[in-house]
Amino acid sequence: MTESVNARSFSRLPAVRVDRGGRRHVDLRAVMALALPLMLNSAVQMVLNLTDTWFIGTISTEAMAAMGAVHFLAIVFLLGLGGVGLAVQTFVAQAYGARLGRNASRSTWQGLWATLLLAPLFLVVAASGPLLLSPFGLNGDLVNEAVRWWMPRMLGGPFAVALWALSGFFNGLGRTRVTLLVMLAVAIANAALNAAFIFGLGLGIAGSAWATTLSLAFGCALLAWMFLSPAMQHPYWTRVTWRPNRRRLRRILSVGIPTGVFPAVDLVAISLFQLMQVRLGVVQGAATQIVMMLTSIAYLPAIGIAIAGTTLVGQSIGAGDKAWAQRMGNTIILIAACYMGAIGAAIALGGSWLVPVFADPSHPGAADVIRLARKLVWIAGAYQVFDALNLAAAFCLRGAGDVRTPTTYLLVLAWLGFVPLAHMFSFAPGEGWVTFLPQFGWGTVGGWWASLIYICVLGVVMWARWRSGAWRRIRLT
Repeated sequence: MTESVNARSFSRLPAVRVDRGGRRHVDLRAVMALALPLMLNSAVQMVLNLTDTWFIGTISTEAMAAMGAVHFLAIVFLLGLGGVGLAVQTFVAQAYGARLGRNASRSTWQGLWATLLLAPLFLVVAASGPLLLSPFGLNGDLVNEAVRWWMPRMLGGPFAVALWALSGFFNGLGRTRVTLLVMLAVAIANAALNAAFIFGLGLGIAGSAWATTLSLAFGCALLAWMFLSPAMQHPYWTRVTWRPNRRRLRRILSVGIPTGVFPAVDLVAISLFQLMQVRLGVVQGAATQIVMMLTSIAYLPAIGIAIAGTTLVGQSIGAGDKAWAQRMGNTIILIAACYMGAIGAAIALGGSWLVPVFADPSHPGAADVIRLARKLVWIAGAYQVFDALNLAAAFCLRGAGDVRTPTTYLLVLAWLGFVPLAHMFSFAPGEGWVTFLPQFGWGTVGGWWASLIYICVLGVVMWARWRSGAWRRIRLT
């Protein structure tokens, strides 16, 4: 009798197992049942990135360097303007934990309305590629190639944000297999369209960007159809909660803007880091882009684990148990650290075989790119555990609605630490963008050492923020 009573009292909590003595334990099978589809979902995004990298690698070394110049800059704008889509999962998870089904669909609709409001800004950004790249002193041909990729990729921004909002609905409910199946369809469409546009229509680097944009639009259509399906009408009533609501829209924006700014701040710094390497030369820029894409084998599936943390923490808080939310977060952080540590070691040890896959040896400079990238993978592999602490803790904090203070920490570390350090380590006197900083001239290897230092410090800081429990004082409702 005691066991059944305790089981009923804990029935609203996610991933809880109650023993015969009425004690709660983390049900790791339930955690992994939620996390594995999200890991696979993020792994599909990894496949998308590697697919684009491989196709662009078949064009030329210059095309690879051009993509490296703007790849993370594009993600900066996608995340900076798209936080309203990412924030949906937090609201849905907490509504689900509180058994408020209609609130879950209302929050999703407000995220979609916010996406529509922000759509014109993506048009402005798409047309601003030359202006954004002009301060960095890049080779003119590289800038032209980068802009050809930039415009169609940014035009697809609203589709990416809407996809995040709709995915956030299903992920917040714990229905992660739905988003996994949709992302698999997106990956297949992206590969087919890349081949058709680059080789069939001869669109070059622009063809890869158009392929991504159209595949995201396809994914949005699939998720919207599922969101509005009869199966979602009870208890979520997705067809009747569509009206804009000023109060709920403000709440989505108040959480969504810092949610998007948080990773955008980090990625602005990473974008500047990549631009520094492209400024050093085509070989340095191409090698950095290849290694960045290889590290996605570690961090993108780990983002899936971290997204599970957002859901589990949010559902626990919605159910009224912040102590259980703490246990959920600790479990997710441990799983992410183990995964990224293992993959980081594999990337470092296997880099000599992985790197040549993305550099056509017939292209000028390819041998130099391979030689440099094989050095960089060792540095990249060394910081993966700390990146796991950063990612998992940040997403668990997001589930609790704690996004403003972590964003401030990130802003300080990225802009007052990483960016100037990377500049000092990468450039020799007279090579860089500014002259008031010392310049040691250690090249791309030096820049990657700056990245190692930054991510290690960032991981410790985010983990400490989660452990402090300051997020327990936050209320979203």
